[in-house]
Amino acid sequence: MNKKEKVNYIIKTLNDIYPNPPIPLKHKDPYTLLISVLLSAQSTDARVNIITPILFERADNPYDMVKLSIDEIKEIIKPVGLSPMKSKGIYGLSKIIIGKHQGKVPQNFTDLEAFPAVGHKTASVVMSQAFGIPAFPVDTHIHRLMYRWNLSNGKNVLQTEKDAKRLFPKDLWNKLHLQIIFYGREYSPARGWNINKDIITKNIGRKSLLK
Repeated sequence: MNKKEKVNYIIKTLNDIYPNPPIPLKHKDPYTLLISVLLSAQSTDARVNIITPILFERADNPYDMVKLSIDEIKEIIKPVGLSPMKSKGIYGLSKIIIGKHQGKVPQNFTDLEAFPAVGHKTASVVMSQAFGIPAFPVDTHIHRLMYRWNLSNGKNVLQTEKDAKRLFPKDLWNKLHLQIIFYGREYSPARGWNINKDIITKNIGRKSLLK
């Protein structure tokens, strides 16, 4: 199976399994999504979805968020981990959104990645899921599967993102990155991996069990 055939098979299989993949993080607008994605770093979506309702009850917009102190934010978000860095980031980006962007989350990578505690992956998620702008956020699941599927060399997530964007049609990026995440969690995990359950990897050939 060549790369084009692999890509077509992956797209068809994922569409069969996940025709309408939901956005994993609960949110109501670009701001609450941005905060949720920031909180998800080195945490789980499930844990973030437990904590964000508590935080957003106090502050679900930048104007209310800056009324809280960094220590108050830190105390609320402590269960998701990295709370000292994340609380400073949430407070800091909220001030910038108010001061530079009229209270609205900007719709471009340059401004998003200029926010404290916001990297390229977080910006990509916001661009794709909040604004519908084509992006391909690469998390550990996508990075692992692109390597297992012999579609990327596995050296770093930036290379994986470039390879994914080169191989998959642009109009599918926003849906596809969610489909691959769900597939990785359910069928092709890093630990306890069962090749017989992982039908995509089994059918297109695997590169390594280590990624």
